[in-house]
Amino acid sequence: MATLKDVKRIVIKVGTSSLTHSTGKTNIRQMKRLVTVISDIVNSGIEVALVSSGAIGVGVGKLGLKERPVTTAGKQAAATVGQCELMFMYDKMFGEYGHKVGQFLVTKRDVDNLESRDNLINAFERTLEFGAIPVINENDVVAVEEIVYGDNDNLSAIVAKLIKADALFILTDIDGLYDANPNENEYARIIPVVEEITEGLFELAGGKGSKFGTGGMITKLQAAQIATEAGIDTVIMNGGDPENLYKILEGHQVGTFFVAKDKEQSR
Repeated sequence: MATLKDVKRIVIKVGTSSLTHSTGKTNIRQMKRLVTVISDIVNSGIEVALVSSGAIGVGVGKLGLKERPVTTAGKQAAATVGQCELMFMYDKMFGEYGHKVGQFLVTKRDVDNLESRDNLINAFERTLEFGAIPVINENDVVAVEEIVYGDNDNLSAIVAKLIKADALFILTDIDGLYDANPNENEYARIIPVVEEITEGLFELAGGKGSKFGTGGMITKLQAAQIATEAGIDTVIMNGGDPENLYKILEGHQVGTFFVAKDKEQSR
């Protein structure tokens, strides 16, 4: 993965499973480890945009609910509480390393509308220019269609396109894309490099992830497809050890590396 050694701007997507315990409560230690690594990466001169899930999941824990709400209104209510808590923690933790954060709550309409998209791009560029770290999430309170059908995996790929990122890193609770279901096949192995995303790969993908999240491998493959078609290298990796981000940026193999289309064609 030597092509990732010279990146200047990256998007990191972290899922609910990497931010919360199985109880739904915030995994403070894991969140601090992630913030520490990202802060160090920014210190090295690489611009980082963080797409963070977790508003609903953190809200569930904050409200003391036993499980994620089923109704859209319930999810919206949990998101209102969880997003406040999430940004408070990011602001506090990044602040300990001298970094500022800026909140972006995005809907599909913001991207589809030409004027709104241009305004969004300008806001991203100026935030990065000011040296702050954009923290992006869906606007779950008003983006009803995203709560029902969407996922931050796809949002991370869209953000990567908008800011013309060099690479997208999707942190999840599995090690990457396997050649078989690892829960059913003990001989399943990680696919280290993917040069073309085919229908066969989507057939390998399973269902949803943790009970507090919404995504699964299918949405991550969709995100990788969006990003790689836009010329953005993508890695799906386990977010359990954020320090693996260092290894990726040093050119080492971690997770599954999806080669950007233009890079593949230029070989």
